[in-house]
Amino acid sequence: MKHTLTSSIFTMGLLSMFMVMVSCSEDDNSMMLDDMGGNDDDDEMVEARRAELYVTNNDNGDITKFDITNDTQLTIGTSSTAAEGIYYDASEDLVIQASRSNNWSESFDVTDLLDLDLSLDISFNGDADLESPHELAVYGDYYVVADNGSNKFFVYQKSGTMFSLQTTVDVPFPVWGITFMGDDLLAVVDNSSDLAIFTDFFANTEDSMLSASKRVTIEGIVRTHGITYSVSDDVLVMTDIGDAANTTDDGGIHTMANFSGLISNTENGGTIALSSQKRIAGSYTELGNPIDVAYDAKTQTVYISEIGNGKVLGFENSLESEGNVYPSWSMDLAGSSSMYLYNN
Repeated sequence: MKHTLTSSIFTMGLLSMFMVMVSCSEDDNSMMLDDMGGNDDDDEMVEARRAELYVTNNDNGDITKFDITNDTQLTIGTSSTAAEGIYYDASEDLVIQASRSNNWSESFDVTDLLDLDLSLDISFNGDADLESPHELAVYGDYYVVADNGSNKFFVYQKSGTMFSLQTTVDVPFPVWGITFMGDDLLAVVDNSSDLAIFTDFFANTEDSMLSASKRVTIEGIVRTHGITYSVSDDVLVMTDIGDAANTTDDGGIHTMANFSGLISNTENGGTIALSSQKRIAGSYTELGNPIDVAYDAKTQTVYISEIGNGKVLGFENSLESEGNVYPSWSMDLAGSSSMYLYNN
C-alpha cells in the first residue's frame, strides 16, 4: 500500500540504520592489510577476502555472479526477461534486483549457492508499481528505485519478506543512476552531463515534487548513466556513454577523488572541472556505452558494465589511471546492465 512517510518515522528509523551504497559498491568493510607486515597471518587474511560482483541483464533477466577472489563466474536464471538495479544483502544471503519485465523488486535466496549455473525461484517480491526501473540504492532497510518511465524515485522499506512502498517522489529531470553519500542521495541527470544532490533525502520525501538541493555539471561528460560513491576513499565515479548511437568506442569513466570537499566547494549551477578528475576513454578501453559502475576500495579498481560492447570490464589503479588505457580485466556478457560489488 502506498502512503507518505512522516518525519518522525524516518528519524527513528535512521538513528538505527547503517548506510550502504548501490549502484554500485560495498567497501566500508575492506580489510586493512596495508598497515601490516608480510607474514602468514596476512596470507590467511588475503585468502579470506570475499569480493563478488553481481550483474543484472537487460537481454534475459539473468544475474551473473563474478567471484573476483577466486576468478570464477556463474549464471543465476530468473523468471524476469530484463532487469536493472541490483543489491546483495550478505546478512540474509539475498540478491535483490529491479525487474524491468515484471515492474517490481524481486529477491532471490542464494544460500548454499554452488559454483554452477542454475535457475532460482523468487523468494519474495514487491508490488508491480514500477514503470521503467534503472537503478537501485539501498540505505539500511530502505530501497530507492530510480524509475525513468515517469522520472520518479520509488521508496520501499524491506521488512522480513516484504517490500512495502513508502512514498513515490517526482523528480523534475530524467533519472538513471543513483547512490547514497551519507544521508544525501546523488543522482545522475540523464541526457546531460549533470549530477544532482538531494541533501538529507529521507527527511524531504514528503514533497510530491522534489527538486535537487544542488545540481552541477561534470566537465568532459557528454551523457552520464552510471554512478557510485566510496565512503572509505571519498571517491565518486561516473560513466559517460557519449553518443548513445555509438556503442563501441566513445564512452568514458570519470573518477573524482576527495569528492566531499570537491562538491562542497562547487556552487549550485557550477562545474567540476576536468582538471579535478581522472578520465579514462579511447579506443583501447573497450568503452562504448558504460551503463553502470562499481568501485573496489581495497584495490582501487573500477568495474564497468559495458552494455554497448557486451562486456564487464575492470580498470585497476583508477585513482591514477587516465587516458586511453587497456582494461585490466575483461569478460564477455551481452546485455550487462546494473552491477553491485560485495566486498567484505
